[in-house]
Amino acid sequence: MAKGVNQPLYTVEILRLAASIPHLGPINAAEGSAEVRSPTCGSTVSVEVRIDEQGCVLELGQEVQACAFGQASAALMGAHAVGRQAVEVQEALSGFADWLEGSSDDPGFWPGLEVLAPARLRRARHGAMLLPFRALLAAIVDAQERRGQ
Repeated sequence: MAKGVNQPLYTVEILRLAASIPHLGPINAAEGSAEVRSPTCGSTVSVEVRIDEQGCVLELGQEVQACAFGQASAALMGAHAVGRQAVEVQEALSGFADWLEGSSDDPGFWPGLEVLAPARLRRARHGAMLLPFRALLAAIVDAQERRGQ
């Protein structure tokens, strides 16, 4: 039997994260925003940010319409996004995607992503889990472009 098949799909930790997404809702004076959608499952994540002069996230707002895995990923992204720059988010997104696809044995440096391991064998869930990071990156880039950075 394939490794992980007998693991529960929705662990207590995944469900806890899905129910505790930080930074929900819009922010005042957003400088950048993005909405991304997974064509595979229809999940949608919208992110708004304010950034400082170095491009670090000062404030974050998000709206998440996704499965429990997408919601859990949004919770982990949101918990550690403030203070991050685009390059860090891109690195986290790449490492996370490599791990989900099986070309890496660890999900990278972003805290907590290993809790999503039960979904690695469920390729249809990968897009939803990557959405929060894609939306954050796009919102930071949008803010930088609006500032001319």
